[in-house]
Amino acid sequence: MSSPTQPPPADPRSANRARFELELEFVQALANPFYLHSLGQQGILDQPAFINFLEYLQYWREKDYARFIHYPHALHHLELLQHATFRAEIRKDEWREYLNQKQFEHWRTW
Repeated sequence: MSSPTQPPPADPRSANRARFELELEFVQALANPFYLHSLGQQGILDQPAFINFLEYLQYWREKDYARFIHYPHALHHLELLQHATFRAEIRKDEWREYLNQKQFEHWRTW
């Protein structure tokens, strides 16, 4: 029995599901060039811990996980974020606009 000051132990299955949903939501947010630009502007894309996190998220490219992705550009952008050059360029307004336009053209002609 848990005391009132200690939370009950978390159900591992629920914790795994919550983590899965949180990471899925984050990866899908990467499809948005404006979000990427914001991360770059805030300096988040320069943080070593965040770069390691992006590398960890590569598992979403595997078939068993990719099937949950609704925005395929998210996986493309996740791959681009592995490169320091892209992380530096996405800070620029013109690069954000370029990426946004390319994405729009892709969806328009899909």
